[in-house]
Amino acid sequence: MSRFSEAISQRVLVLDGAMGTLLQERGLRPGGCPEEMNRSAPDVVIGIHSAYAAAGADILVSNSFGGNRPKLAHYGLENQVDELNRRAVELARKASTSQGFVCGSVGPTGRFVEPVGDCGFQEMVDIFAEQIEALATAGADLISLETFLDIRELKAAVIACRQVCDLPIIAQMTFDDAGRTVLGTPPEAAAVTLDGLQVDVIGSNCGLGIDGIHDVLARMRVVTDRPLIAQANAGLPVLVDGQTVFPASPQEMTAYHERLVALVVRVMGGCCGTTPEHIRAIKQALAGSPTSWQKPQRRSFLSSRSQVVEVGRGAPCRLIGERINPTGKKGYTEELRSGKTAYVRREAVEQVAVGAHLLDINCGAPGVDEPAALERAVFAVTGACMAPLVLDSSDPVALERGLQAADGKVLINSVSGEEKSLRTILPLARRYGAAVIGLTLDERGIPETAEGRVEVAAKIRDACLAIGLSEQDLLIDCLTLTVSAEQGRAMESLRALRLVRDQLGLATVLGVSNISFGLPARPVLSAAFFSMALEAGLKAAIINPKDERMMDAFRASQVLLGHDLRAEEYIAFYAGRAEQPVAPESRLQRTELGLRELLSRAIIAGDVDGVVPLVAAALDEGLDSLTISNEGLLPGLEEVGRRFADNRVFLPQVMRSAETMQAAFAHLKQTMPGDEGPKLGKILMATVEGDIHDIGKNIVCTLLENHGFEVIDLGKNVSAAKILAEAQKHRVDAVGLSALMTTTIQQMDRVLEQLQQAGVKVFTMVGGAVVTQDYADRIGADIYARDALEAVAKIKRLLAGG
Repeated sequence: MSRFSEAISQRVLVLDGAMGTLLQERGLRPGGCPEEMNRSAPDVVIGIHSAYAAAGADILVSNSFGGNRPKLAHYGLENQVDELNRRAVELARKASTSQGFVCGSVGPTGRFVEPVGDCGFQEMVDIFAEQIEALATAGADLISLETFLDIRELKAAVIACRQVCDLPIIAQMTFDDAGRTVLGTPPEAAAVTLDGLQVDVIGSNCGLGIDGIHDVLARMRVVTDRPLIAQANAGLPVLVDGQTVFPASPQEMTAYHERLVALVVRVMGGCCGTTPEHIRAIKQALAGSPTSWQKPQRRSFLSSRSQVVEVGRGAPCRLIGERINPTGKKGYTEELRSGKTAYVRREAVEQVAVGAHLLDINCGAPGVDEPAALERAVFAVTGACMAPLVLDSSDPVALERGLQAADGKVLINSVSGEEKSLRTILPLARRYGAAVIGLTLDERGIPETAEGRVEVAAKIRDACLAIGLSEQDLLIDCLTLTVSAEQGRAMESLRALRLVRDQLGLATVLGVSNISFGLPARPVLSAAFFSMALEAGLKAAIINPKDERMMDAFRASQVLLGHDLRAEEYIAFYAGRAEQPVAPESRLQRTELGLRELLSRAIIAGDVDGVVPLVAAALDEGLDSLTISNEGLLPGLEEVGRRFADNRVFLPQVMRSAETMQAAFAHLKQTMPGDEGPKLGKILMATVEGDIHDIGKNIVCTLLENHGFEVIDLGKNVSAAKILAEAQKHRVDAVGLSALMTTTIQQMDRVLEQLQQAGVKVFTMVGGAVVTQDYADRIGADIYARDALEAVAKIKRLLAGG
């Protein structure tokens, strides 16, 4: 146990407050690099740390939040990563007490990981490894990964930390007032993923006041037993006399302390707007609080970027869709060889629609580059639906590519009792925070008896525990043998299910349909065996969820076994249905659709591979580019916008649809270069001076272009004078401004003022994390947009009306 882990087991530790705002008060110029002050103004940095230490902070956080190579490159300091981070730790250490802790602060890079962004996963790991190694070498006691918006970027940071040091890790994401990150991750999915990665403390910082942070942590507590951290802003920012102010008093920051302690929050601190006075109040409020804590009962969950599914002994049986597998599927095999993903996307959507909780992905076939294919398939499935994944491969290289591509905590299918399998697969599960399926076979083959399979299961369990995996994250496959060849062993598999459950306390899984291989009317036999396995305690079933007999058996068994209380799910599905047999897959038969509808569906599904042939077919039918765009493509993108507003899809799906739109437009331009159609308007976009954050602005630019606007993107850190000059030069219809930092938001007012003084008549639009409708109204902006799709909708309405 580390000194930090021992400390949080004994008491709630207090972490310090905001650094950036205090640096600005003490000399950091607007748009300047905070980390550079570690070298140019060390006394200022030490003074801030000392003020927090005097206020009672147990943990001082180094001035290194933006100390990674991409962030420092904005200031021409990309070759100073080691020096600036090392100095950050040394300065915090000078202010720390002998019993205190110095925490190395690591923030996001400002880039998204593929496929949402352009940064490869391993590249992201390398970026973080460089910074974290510098912090660890300088003597940091722990690492805080904070203010992350992308769960895969945070996952890369955790892996980098484990790669270069063994320091305790605090991992935090930032959520909006709707309870999701900008990429659609809810607190539960974040906590499950981070729990799988075995970080020491999980929580949330920035974005919300103490009430919002409490609500986020309460949702995290449902799915993890790990200690939590609360690092709230001093309320939500408001504009007072032209200045951004965080209104919560020190006393207001302590209003939720008793409830936070009850949630097993073991670290409390402050984020934006907090001062040494806030930290002093937190310290005083904790005096006399209970110091002991009881670890919550551990359960096992899997996650995608936006969804959580409980698995294991305490959960209902989960259905794993088996159809993304090339065995016996020539069309899918050809797609794998050609690098396409249409089948994968279609099967993912259809299996989830009929009841699959998890999706198995297998890309192993002759002539296929399995590592590249599995990565593509993972990207395709996560872009098409929200179900957590089961990665099905015996190739460690392919499996690692798939684990890197996945957003959340996945299930590996599988590891066996063979020593080689245990040596190669379990370290990958530990490194990437995955659960595993354990096959009850070893070098001797499949044991004849249930007792023999239990013996292999125990061996796999012991190997998992030895490497640091939890037994709750192990599902044992007792193996379904073909009844046509080995009739007596079917009952032995069922007996093994019971023994694994009763003797080892482990959850079980089966590939159910293997039982009927080689026999006629396979669904009849498979469904009967499925019901028997469920009665024997089966907790996960790999099946074809599009097989109505199998699903009927599942729903009926859930009622009879008492798992579907009051038969609610059974009634909801069957009530009102015609009392006659339903042919397999009949509910999924496609109707004949017009090309316009098919184009819209391709955009909604993000079908990059399928949209170009549809555009070509539309052109062959004589449709012009304007008709294809306005009656086929744009309605699809508008439907994506509606689903985004209803929280049915999230930013990764929006960007995939935008990518599909771009592919369609690119083909139109190649085929009919002189027929690009009229533009809806010309819009200038920029991130204001002093602000180097441009992810949100870039997304707005992409979607505006897809909706038919001409966009002039000036980039980030753009002065008011340049924005004015470019607006005049290009004669734009509208100017869009973005700001993420409270210290740069005033630049928006300056830009609008200069545009007005120069007599430039344009519509103005503002947005960004710190911008509000109230602020937009105060500075006279025509539009305030909370997100990219709202920006597009509002600017379309405004320009159409103007």
